[in-house]
Amino acid sequence: MESSSIKIDALMAENKQEEAVGLLSRMASENPARKEPWVRLAKLHFDAAAYGRAIVAADEVLQRDPADRTAKSVRAVSGLRVATESLAELRKDADLRGSAQADAQSLARNLRETLGEDVLVPVAAIQTGASAQPAPESAPVKERTRKKVVRPARSDAGGQATGANPFSSLR
Repeated sequence: MESSSIKIDALMAENKQEEAVGLLSRMASENPARKEPWVRLAKLHFDAAAYGRAIVAADEVLQRDPADRTAKSVRAVSGLRVATESLAELRKDADLRGSAQADAQSLARNLRETLGEDVLVPVAAIQTGASAQPAPESAPVKERTRKKVVRPARSDAGGQATGANPFSSLR
């Protein structure tokens, strides 16, 4: 496993992500009880903005280790990014009516409250298609009674949240 990890690092350094994913997938099938290949796959997919695949890999990790914080972070942030992109697409659809529109508005409201953002996807990001860009750090959310407020994780470097890397707080 150690030599395979070195090979994966070398492939990533050479920007050969597809080969690294293939090697990790083979490692996962050869060692079905190990979570490490799945953790690496989740990170690779997340970094490549392949959020659906990142969620699947993170779920595989959580089947093997339900307490894995990295997998939980990847799944949560990937899910939020998929939801945000979906909301942006729904927002463009003028024919959206009825319960789907109400559901989308409710989800958007919940995401804004959870993330402490007034705008989930800035208009400029929608026009340029850059919705995968990290949002600027927002002002602190006012706490309400009986509601838990989720704030971005803090990194060790100056206490600033990174937004783009959900793993920075785990180092």
